[in-house]
Amino acid sequence: MTSSTAWIKACLNGSRRPADHPALPLTAAALAADAAAAVAAGAVAVHIHPRDDAGAQTMDPAHVDAAVRAVRAAQPGLPVGVTTGAWIEPDPARRVALASRWRERPDFASVNFSEQGAAELARALLERGVGVEAGLWSADDARTLLASGLQERCVRFLVEPRDREPAAALATGEAILALLEGAGATPPRLLHGGGPAAWAVLREALRRGLQTRIGLEDTLDLPDGARAAGNADLVRAAFAIAAEVAAG
Repeated sequence: MTSSTAWIKACLNGSRRPADHPALPLTAAALAADAAAAVAAGAVAVHIHPRDDAGAQTMDPAHVDAAVRAVRAAQPGLPVGVTTGAWIEPDPARRVALASRWRERPDFASVNFSEQGAAELARALLERGVGVEAGLWSADDARTLLASGLQERCVRFLVEPRDREPAAALATGEAILALLEGAGATPPRLLHGGGPAAWAVLREALRRGLQTRIGLEDTLDLPDGARAAGNADLVRAAFAIAAEVAAG
């Protein structure tokens, strides 16, 4: 376990396909084992995309409950979050209905404010005691969140630019952060990127003292371009950057 004070979440699988990486965790048991390895590497929370028996992403209560339960059994007390992405269930009402039937309620769920029905889903989750991570992909998403009046009820803001090019991702992230700051929003900010922008955005988050995340959902590669062995490898690399940033 690292002694760094950096707050780094491990995003274990995302929308990746099995062929993308041999260590990609998909089953509840694999997610539990990978969560334990990520925690040993320093991660303070995990974000997972539960899968059904065919390996497809799902919000179905049976599979969400099984995945969350397995991770908690492996790492008691570890905050566990799940996705509610519209690519899994396009119907906003259906997303609310599925989330309302989760019995092993996750500590938080990400709600993308670029998607239809985000505010309604966020309210339903909050009513059930599930924390809401507001997913903000653009400045427009931040404006949608602020217009909803839900910003102070969020457990954190996920500032997650979708730009692949690092400079563009950093600029988008800055625009989102500026809107949140201008509105006086107080929940923590988690800044992260994906693909070629993942490590540049993570370094910027650490430089600013913000929360961040890393894992096979965001990138398959280490900062030097080598293929990571798995999630724990990526988390260790993130904490190495945190140490560099802290040292100046």
